[in-house]
Amino acid sequence: MIVTIDSNSGFCFGVVNAIQAAENILKQEDSLYCLGDIVHNNKEVERLAEMGLVIIDHEQFKKLRNVQVLIRAHGEPPETYKTALNNGIKLIDASCPVVLKLQNNVRLGNEKMHEQDGQLVIYGKQGHAEVSGLAGQTNGEAIVVNSKDDLLEKIDFSKPVNLFSQTTQSIEGFNDIVETIEANQKESGAEGQFIVHDTICRQVSHRAPQMKTFSKNHDVVLFVSGKKSSNGKYLYGVCKDTNPRSYFISSKEEIDYSWFNTEESIGICGATSTPRWLMDEVAEAIEGR
Repeated sequence: MIVTIDSNSGFCFGVVNAIQAAENILKQEDSLYCLGDIVHNNKEVERLAEMGLVIIDHEQFKKLRNVQVLIRAHGEPPETYKTALNNGIKLIDASCPVVLKLQNNVRLGNEKMHEQDGQLVIYGKQGHAEVSGLAGQTNGEAIVVNSKDDLLEKIDFSKPVNLFSQTTQSIEGFNDIVETIEANQKESGAEGQFIVHDTICRQVSHRAPQMKTFSKNHDVVLFVSGKKSSNGKYLYGVCKDTNPRSYFISSKEEIDYSWFNTEESIGICGATSTPRWLMDEVAEAIEGR
């Protein structure tokens, strides 16, 4: 049996930065608050919790006074920074630079739409932390869509549209949204009033073709990811479409050894929120068996 870990899998630089920031503080302090799961991987969250990282939600955050709180890579809306200022909270801002740039562009884009009686649209998952941060730049005016059905229900195609995307959405889905808006605007006579911003992170999107190649080269693929990860669900789908013998697991305890035999090649890969140590554990469990 040959067990191979995908060299392209694992944390993106935004997640690496956030986790390093947390670890650096926890080497000096007994505990540190983090606003939301630092990464969508339960095993990594558990590891950091043992070091003293305390995950809180926004309601708990509003009640804190004079403490340190880490902002994860997903970013936060302006309201979070106002609360911190009012409550004497020191923020350790580990927002991904890509997300921060996108937040600024969304804010400016919304101002432009005000001038044109237009609509700022975000292609993303409603309620996702990054999307909440982006919508917060528009005082909640942004229209969040995650499908063609959302578009048809929420968008007035006779008016200008300024489109942005959550950084971790799929390029295929984004292109479908673009084509749908273009077709409907043409029908409504508003052709040419559509601004497209492809704001999908290439560090994430480039992994899809890499996953296809990796999946093709192995008899069985074990995709390791937290169940909350949108990026994990997407990339697992890429693996499954390429190699039907792909299995989604969150830890070594979920391995079913009937999935493969000792003569086969086993590929192990994961999401941008999957730590390398977790993939190593899966590989060691298989090799030890």
